[in-house]
Amino acid sequence: MIAIEREFNAYLDQVDVITVLLPYSYFEGTSNEFRLKGEGVDLPLAIQEKVLLEDAVKYICLCSIRPELGKTYVILDEHGGQTDLQIGAVIRTEEFDSLFFYGGDDLGVSHTAERTIFKLWAPTATKVKLRLFKEDDETPELFDMNRADKGVWHIEVDRNLELYKYSFMVCINLEWREAVDPYATALTVNGEYGVVIDTENAKAAHIDVAKLIQPVDAIIYEVHIRDLTMHPHSGAIRKGTYLGAAEADTKSANGMETGLSYIKNLGVTHIELLPFHDFEGVDELDRARDYNWGYNPVHYNVPDGSYASDPEDPYNRITELKQLINAIHFQGVGVIMDVVYNHVYIREESPFEKIVPGYYFRHDAHGLPSNGTGVGNDIASERLMARKYIVDSVMYWLNEYHVDGFRFDLMGILDTDTMTAVRNAVNTVSPDILIIGEGWDLNTPLPPDRKANISNQSKLPGIGQFNDWFRDSIKGSTFNIYDKGYALGNDRYLEAAKQVMAGSVGIGKRKHGLFLQPGQSVNYIESHDNHTLWDKLKISDPDQDEAILKKQHRLATSMVLLAQGIPFLHSGQEFFRSKKGIGNSYRSPDEINWLDWDLRDANMDNVEYIKGIIDIRRSNEVFRLPDNEQIRRRMGFLQLPVPLIGYALTEIEDRGHWEKIIVFINPTMDQHLVELTEDTKWSVLADHEKASAQPFRHIDGDKVLLEPCSLFVLAK
Repeated sequence: MIAIEREFNAYLDQVDVITVLLPYSYFEGTSNEFRLKGEGVDLPLAIQEKVLLEDAVKYICLCSIRPELGKTYVILDEHGGQTDLQIGAVIRTEEFDSLFFYGGDDLGVSHTAERTIFKLWAPTATKVKLRLFKEDDETPELFDMNRADKGVWHIEVDRNLELYKYSFMVCINLEWREAVDPYATALTVNGEYGVVIDTENAKAAHIDVAKLIQPVDAIIYEVHIRDLTMHPHSGAIRKGTYLGAAEADTKSANGMETGLSYIKNLGVTHIELLPFHDFEGVDELDRARDYNWGYNPVHYNVPDGSYASDPEDPYNRITELKQLINAIHFQGVGVIMDVVYNHVYIREESPFEKIVPGYYFRHDAHGLPSNGTGVGNDIASERLMARKYIVDSVMYWLNEYHVDGFRFDLMGILDTDTMTAVRNAVNTVSPDILIIGEGWDLNTPLPPDRKANISNQSKLPGIGQFNDWFRDSIKGSTFNIYDKGYALGNDRYLEAAKQVMAGSVGIGKRKHGLFLQPGQSVNYIESHDNHTLWDKLKISDPDQDEAILKKQHRLATSMVLLAQGIPFLHSGQEFFRSKKGIGNSYRSPDEINWLDWDLRDANMDNVEYIKGIIDIRRSNEVFRLPDNEQIRRRMGFLQLPVPLIGYALTEIEDRGHWEKIIVFINPTMDQHLVELTEDTKWSVLADHEKASAQPFRHIDGDKVLLEPCSLFVLAK
């Protein structure tokens, strides 16, 4: 990029408003007239307002014509000085959006053996060149691209360009910038250039998995690709890679199943993979040196090369990711893709900012980039071409890689219209595709009623949101590690615990819930973020016997799985996963982050218990009620001493198994004898030691003894 020296500056801030900034060092910041000159244009500007700033005088001028974006103009003052007219705040106006929205589906590269067409949306550019080369040591070819309607630049090269590397040179405000194609679907190592590929050579066979009847039928298990296999006893050969994660029938040091086979046999329906689109933080040529979760997005439509066996081969990461997805599908499990459309790694280096400066990122009232994400930039999803990009990208992953759902990181940064557009687009392929997201209320300059957060869930039907009310009520505050929730014995959370177990839709005296429908509530107590539940337990109660902590952990995890809504488990949660007390391990070493298969082997009794709870949920649809009306009608809470919870699930019709199921929850350190709803023979599905969809014992009478820190599930 070439730096331009200017004595003063002029900006197009609206389609017909030009702002001129004269520094006091330049004729004391004074000029009584300005003119606009360009090709076939020479006319005066009408000064509307003069504002004294700290280091300059700002002149707001009205132009009698609309300067044509993509053309070069100069502004002259009364002293004979001149400067180029730069693109200013006009880029963020609704007029700009409506003038330059491009609805075509052909941005990026369209390749055949005979020709390749390149298209780039760059409405504020005055010139664009395609930079093309095959070998790193050869002199690149430069092609002038042609401007068409809506600011789309294009060129057709009539030869086979498979495996050619390319970038775009874009001239804006007299400065040349080089950028990778935001729509690139293949990259060189570490994402330095886009690569032209033949989509036929990147295809792979795929297996479809069974469709969900309702979102609440899902049980989500969150995994980091590298964490799954890096432990010395994972049994995987190709550790830390797509292919390593795809290995089936792997065994631990004790000969017990690990990896995909293990996850499938837990009984979960979906694996949610932490971000695998191209991200910064790990050198693809030296991946063992660094670790990263993947929330540093750079290129959105290409798999990251740090998980590939050969990151220098543009096809390799594509085909190996498809092999992983296919291997998961072969197990009968769906794949949810964690997507990070709310920010980029570094705004100034992003292709978005280089190609259309100021457009794709949200700015505050002072014209500075906003920072609701906490990483220096927020994607302006409300802008039409930013929204289009997100929808296009989601549909690319859906159609090309056959994923089964999307988890939106920091979804509260995005706007409700964008998330609705995503849901509607995905529905054209399959309405059973899961969409969930983090609906936190973040400090970004978007009107409160437009944020895609929990407060606006009524505008987001068909989109699940991580339920922090559930999380903090059951385990205690995530941000106060010493705060204990209901499952840890704090009766202050009793009423909240009842509400969240009922899907957070509002029951009893609470007529309105956090959500309209249970399918919007993603229930969890642990994820990749923050401390694991085990670490919170150890830190908040360091002198407690580990046997008690394990009971509390088991109880809390079971409550996730038996609550109405969509249950979400962090990988390893079922065997007391620890990160050695580190809460934010996004770049901690493998030894902190990996799934410890020795720890799993040592806690198989708890794994089997959680498998049993999952089996109970999947075998009885009354734990998966699809709407709020059924929850209110079929789920009734019992009168029990504080802080016990008991509820009956009735009108059971599936499989003809049961007329009624009762769940008791005892978070205390004491035994409690409680009365049942009737004196009859009851089948036990879960107690303090065992859980199974098939009864493993029976009790007679109208009372049952609840053991400390446990639950009891009975059926008749």
